[in-house]
Amino acid sequence: MAAGADASELSEVNEVIDVPGWPLDDRGAAYGDGLFETVLVRDGQPQLWLAHVERLARGCAVLGIPVPERAELERLLAAAPPGLQVLKLVLTRGSGGRGYRPPLPPTPRLRHQWLPFAPDTRNWVEGVRVRLCHLRLGSQPLLAGLKHLNRLENVMARAEWSDDAIAEGLLTDSDDRLVEATAMNLFWQRDGRLQTPWLGRCGVAGTLRDTLIERLGIDEVDVSVNELRKASAVWVGNSVQGIWPVRDLEDAEGVALANWSLNSVHRAFQAEAHALLGFETCFEACFDTRFDNLGK
Repeated sequence: MAAGADASELSEVNEVIDVPGWPLDDRGAAYGDGLFETVLVRDGQPQLWLAHVERLARGCAVLGIPVPERAELERLLAAAPPGLQVLKLVLTRGSGGRGYRPPLPPTPRLRHQWLPFAPDTRNWVEGVRVRLCHLRLGSQPLLAGLKHLNRLENVMARAEWSDDAIAEGLLTDSDDRLVEATAMNLFWQRDGRLQTPWLGRCGVAGTLRDTLIERLGIDEVDVSVNELRKASAVWVGNSVQGIWPVRDLEDAEGVALANWSLNSVHRAFQAEAHALLGFETCFEACFDTRFDNLGK
């Protein structure tokens, strides 16, 4: 018991509150039994919307949760605030009482949140410093690629550092194979080919990642961190923040492993990705590199 805390204070702190519309027996809160999507929306227009809807549907098929009606999702978009927003969708299996056994039939619960958004353009322009994380992701092929609610590994990995100069942490699995960053996917160029980690064991298949794989013929590879050090350019990115070029890579103890000077290759990949998100890149005036023939 904390010094100076009396029974009345503890009673108040430990009071159980059932929030209207989000009951305490919701399986998403109790077990992480659900999925979520984070969508960039510009003046009511969702970016990469079809990719988000398709990933949500894939997750529903794996978890056995009914897919939300398309009309319900469209109604949410119709109420979008003006400007640049992030729409967070949270879909759970619904309420199910005690125990892990899923209720049959499920009564899914869909919640959403709108948040004003401004991208970190400084990271776009200057590039970022990233580190390796101590935490290793567990292998679960059944859930690999899904954006499910069980994100405790990412939370613990992100808690490893507090230095604001470090923008992201790179995650590997128990076999030291590259997977992703804590909140982004990972990309690099080596020997003239664009590559990204294969996500057959764990990790989140981002909507921007999947779209770029299809558009640019990016290779999905199962490699260690040592291979990343041989890359000629490295990026992290997602469908909200866009693409951040990696300038410096450190190990989990802060020892420098590699660094890259930003060049036309970095900017060309950004331009390809940012065009999908409606971001102005301002890079085309300075660089004329394109990926028309790269990775195909």
